[in-house]
Amino acid sequence: MEPKKINAKALEKLLESLKKGEESASGIYLYKGLRIQISKYKSTSTERYMKLYRKRREAGLCIRCGEKVKDKNPRTGKLYRLCNHHRETTDKKNRPK
Repeated sequence: MEPKKINAKALEKLLESLKKGEESASGIYLYKGLRIQISKYKSTSTERYMKLYRKRREAGLCIRCGEKVKDKNPRTGKLYRLCNHHRETTDKKNRPK
């Protein structure tokens, strides 16, 4: 994942959100050639996976590969959580018996 380039004003906002304890402050940033990584100390693999899952879902990406999901569920009107390829491989209805 590429670091997000930020300026002094954005860095100040980032520090304010850290003081408030907001989870949205975590990430990798680049400020004047310095790499700043903000993450939870000793988080479990489950917590990291859930965070990645949530980020991909909100961005409309496949939760497995990160590819942009184009199809919507006709019943709910929301984007599917998996791309076409992963829906075909993991969908139990379409599996050969």
